[in-house]
Amino acid sequence: MDKCKLVIQIPCYNEEGSLAVTLNDLPKNIPGVSDIDVLIINDGSTDKTAEVAAKNGVIHMINFRKRKGLAVAFAAGIDKALEMGADIIVNTDADNQYRGSDIERLIRPILEKKADLVIGNRKIEEIKHFSFIKKKLQRFGSRIVRYLSGIEIPDATTGFRAYNKDAAIKLNVISEFTYTLETIIAAGNKDIAVENIDISTNPELRRSRLFRSIPEYITRSAATLVRVYTMYRPLKVFFQMGLIAFIAGLAIGLRFLYFYIINKGMAGHVQSLILSAVLLILGFQVMLLGMLADLISANRRLIENTLSKVKRLGLKNPED
Repeated sequence: MDKCKLVIQIPCYNEEGSLAVTLNDLPKNIPGVSDIDVLIINDGSTDKTAEVAAKNGVIHMINFRKRKGLAVAFAAGIDKALEMGADIIVNTDADNQYRGSDIERLIRPILEKKADLVIGNRKIEEIKHFSFIKKKLQRFGSRIVRYLSGIEIPDATTGFRAYNKDAAIKLNVISEFTYTLETIIAAGNKDIAVENIDISTNPELRRSRLFRSIPEYITRSAATLVRVYTMYRPLKVFFQMGLIAFIAGLAIGLRFLYFYIINKGMAGHVQSLILSAVLLILGFQVMLLGMLADLISANRRLIENTLSKVKRLGLKNPED
């Protein structure tokens, strides 16, 4: 890239205490990058986040009147960064968790055209303020995401990532909780080239506000994973569910048939016959539902491809 514009986007919610530190830590010059802009997405902050950003020289800002959540703020930032002419978009946190000096390493695979998306993986086991349970949950969750996405990813929940323009255009976030899990699964299903780099983290300035408790985080993350994976692989999900019910019904039906032949009558086993019929019908219907969902998924892919083309046309003709 001869002339490469980098936009560093930072979603914020009540970050007046840490934002200045984060902004001052960002790189001012990077070899291979001609222009660096900072974009703040102020997610309905009730403190002086916007004022702190302005005092520290930020001129690009999105302000929500009320809090909409991290996923919505991230998606709005991606769209705005593309409008600003970004060739590369880096997402980082406002709490100074990630080191600005790592941004150069983060975007290097994109500059060298080796990747479309680069993920900065934290050394989870070395983060002192992460509890034992949180570390284990992070590792377990990353294994689940690796399986669902087909992408080797040591740290699925890290928000320190770099996207080239093509990846940013292709990715659409529908989750209202967090974008981190969804975008990895989407990348695995959209043939987006992904690379990982190891990064270090700064000492904790404030506690995470993404979730209030571990059970809530597990529940919402699991719901996001199921929803997103089903969206991309509906036939596999519904067919397997239906097949399990169908096989169970068939097994119970064969059991009934065995006792019917042995006892030469149905006495005492009518309940098995009813249960078998219910499971067979249910399994068959779920498999049919999977076929219908697969057709809807194919239609969704066509819509997303059209949306990507519209985005590209809009970026070429911003005055329109």
